[in-house]
Amino acid sequence: MMRLSTFGEKFSSKSGILQLMDDLGNALAGKGDMAMMGGGNPAHIPEVEEAMARRLKKIHGDNDEIRRMIGIYDPPQGEKNFIEGLADLLNREFGWQLTPENIALTNGSQSAFFLLFNMFAGPCPDGKKRKILLPLAPEYIGYADAGLVPDFFTSFKPKIDFLERPFFKYRIDFENLHISDDTAAICVSRPTNPTGNVLTDEEVISLDAMAKKADIPLILDSAYGTPFPDIIFTQARPFWNENIILCMSLSKLGLPAARTGIVIARQEIVRALSRMNAVMNLATGSFGAMMTMDLVRSGEIISLSRNVIQPYYRKRAEEAVGLFEKALEGTNFFIHKPEGAIFLWLWFPNLPISSQKLYERLKEKGVLVVPGHYFFPGIEDENWPHRQECIRVNYSQSEDVVKRGIAIIGEEVKQVFSQGSE
Repeated sequence: MMRLSTFGEKFSSKSGILQLMDDLGNALAGKGDMAMMGGGNPAHIPEVEEAMARRLKKIHGDNDEIRRMIGIYDPPQGEKNFIEGLADLLNREFGWQLTPENIALTNGSQSAFFLLFNMFAGPCPDGKKRKILLPLAPEYIGYADAGLVPDFFTSFKPKIDFLERPFFKYRIDFENLHISDDTAAICVSRPTNPTGNVLTDEEVISLDAMAKKADIPLILDSAYGTPFPDIIFTQARPFWNENIILCMSLSKLGLPAARTGIVIARQEIVRALSRMNAVMNLATGSFGAMMTMDLVRSGEIISLSRNVIQPYYRKRAEEAVGLFEKALEGTNFFIHKPEGAIFLWLWFPNLPISSQKLYERLKEKGVLVVPGHYFFPGIEDENWPHRQECIRVNYSQSEDVVKRGIAIIGEEVKQVFSQGSE
């Protein structure tokens, strides 16, 4: 019998992110007719793939570039030329006055959050146990199991605004939101994964003010956000100051396999993160940084995001909403207003079965979604029915796959309501 440590038991046990990625990988490797509407894989956008192909050809013709990409360890902070180019770009665009010492790379943003969360929260030298505050749940499924100890998050239920049918929107409930002595940091994704909610500039400013007053950092997860890949369909400006830890990624730009996370923070945080990188990984991978080097230096990474990636997903979101309105006609359902990211968040009030059971039924019918209950870390109210009434759907796959998947979801949801809880 294998005897595991507490760490071993926690990180080898079942989790929402494991189910998500396991289903995704197995379905892609096996059953070819599965409608993949569960994971966060971005779309294959021709203009983006062409830009990457041009860069690969350029690297292929330069031995020094090939060596830098695959044959040399980068420092724990990440590829120096990419970091310098990114600092210059963000300074030109936004006047942020960054230096290369303000930026570190990680092997994917999931790795960045594991390191950042456990850097600030958990058991502390002063004897306290501190937590990460999520001001708005539902939140990203990958946060939920990132803490090294149990009871790692404090979350707050959102205010729900009902908009023109079929839309609703979550908003931060600032009247009930509070920071306690055991709060280590505030973290929020913008756009929010899973809902596509985009916090307003005013909401971000308010959170930043609360964090500064409490002398804790505000972690902004911009994996889908501005300035790249800029999958935002509403007004939103990028934020950074020395109290904000801005986390970005190359995945949703079109490089999910490159596993490149970007952390922008004050220098002492970047130094600490780099030291942790050395212990955990020796170095970060060079592939993503090398692939986007020219795009960053020229600023094309921003124009490509703004003029190609953003309108592509906006159109796909509108199409998916239209398909759901037809597929679910006559059913009591709501869709979170899609303001960004690559998902639709569906809410079925008084759903007769749990979101997990609906997920399992849809999987049997050949459609992968993600059950909603995984997206509420830190919400202690197990009796709140909303947690079991939602699913996340990725609309970034091919139009035929999305159309077929939505039709099956509509049929299954109608059948669930007609059958009741039996």
